[in-house]
Amino acid sequence: MKRTLSVYISAITAALAVAAIQPAVAATPNGPTVYGKINVSVDKFDNEGSARVIAGSSATEVDQWELNSNASRLGVKGDLALDGTGLTVVYQAEYGIDVDDGNTTFTQRNIFIGLQGDFGRVIAGKHDTPLKLIEGKFDQFNDLRADIDVLTGGHNRASNIVQYFSPKFANGLLTASVGFILPEGADVDLDGEPDDGLADNVSASLVADTGTYYGALAYSGNEAASRSVDGIIRADIIRAVGTTKIGAFELGALLQQSKDVAPGSDRKDDTFILSAGWNIDKYKVKAQYGLSKGKVTDEEGTLAALGLDYALGGKTRVYTYVSTLELDKADRRDDTFAVGFDHAF
Repeated sequence: MKRTLSVYISAITAALAVAAIQPAVAATPNGPTVYGKINVSVDKFDNEGSARVIAGSSATEVDQWELNSNASRLGVKGDLALDGTGLTVVYQAEYGIDVDDGNTTFTQRNIFIGLQGDFGRVIAGKHDTPLKLIEGKFDQFNDLRADIDVLTGGHNRASNIVQYFSPKFANGLLTASVGFILPEGADVDLDGEPDDGLADNVSASLVADTGTYYGALAYSGNEAASRSVDGIIRADIIRAVGTTKIGAFELGALLQQSKDVAPGSDRKDDTFILSAGWNIDKYKVKAQYGLSKGKVTDEEGTLAALGLDYALGGKTRVYTYVSTLELDKADRRDDTFAVGFDHAF
C-alpha cells in the first residue's frame, strides 16, 4: 500500500513522542523501545559498473569521493503480555534514514506485528526472509560496499510476508522458520500468469547454533534474485552457511545455488564466499572473498575485501576497508576505499 511522506513522518514522530513522554513505560520489558543506528563513511569510488551489471542494470562509471549513509536506521519495537492467555503481542516499526543528504524520506525496513507463545512466534508485515536471516554474523562487511549482497542474490526484505519462527528444539540446538510471501497477483514463477496463492513464494530455514559453532540451511522458491551473474530475475535458491568462533578468530563459509524459474531456462549461479575476522584487543582485522559463476553466460564475479575496525565503545566503532568487485567476461571492476564511523543506540 502506498502512503504519503507525511504519513511516514507522522508515524515516526508519534512513536518518538510516546517514548519520550512515558519514560516509566519505556523502561519496562513490555514497553516501546526507541533504537537506531547511524553509519556514515567517506568513500573513494573507482567503479566501472560491475555492481550495477550484476544487479541487472546498465553499467555506470563513477570515479569520485562521496559521503554515504550505510543502512542507517531508526525504529520502535516492543512487546506486551496479554493477561491470562499465555500470549505476547510483538511489534516493530523500523525505517531507513539518509544521514548524509539530510533527506527526510523514510524507507521501510522490518515492520510487523505478531503473537508469541510457547508455540513460537508468528508475525505479519514486511520482514527479512528466512533465506536472508541465516546469514547471521557471517558477513564481515554488512551494509557496506563489500557486503556479500553486491555479489549474490536472495538478500530480500519481503513485503506481504507471514512468517513463523519456532521455539528452540532438539535440546535447544535447533530453530526453524518459514515465511509465506503473498504475491497478490504478481507473476512470481515467470510463466506469464498472475499468482495469488499462499505458497507461491515460500522461504524456509533450519538453524543449528551452539554458541561456538553455527550452521544453517535455507531454501526459497520463486525468490527475487536481486543479484545474478547469469542474468536471473527470479530463482529457486538453496543456501548453506557455517561460522565458528575459536578464541580471537572468526571463520565462515557460504555456499549458494540459484536456478532460474523461467520456463525452459538453464540459467544458474553457483556461489561460494569465505569470511574471516581476527580480534586483537579493541581492533578487528577482517577479510572476505567470494566467487559467483554463471552457467549460461560463463561470467565470473569475484569479491575481495580487507578491513580494520577499532572499537571506541560497546556500540561505537571506526573502520576502514578496501574492496574490489570484478566481472571477468564483462571486463569491469569496481574499487572502493572507505573510512567510516558507526554508532548504535
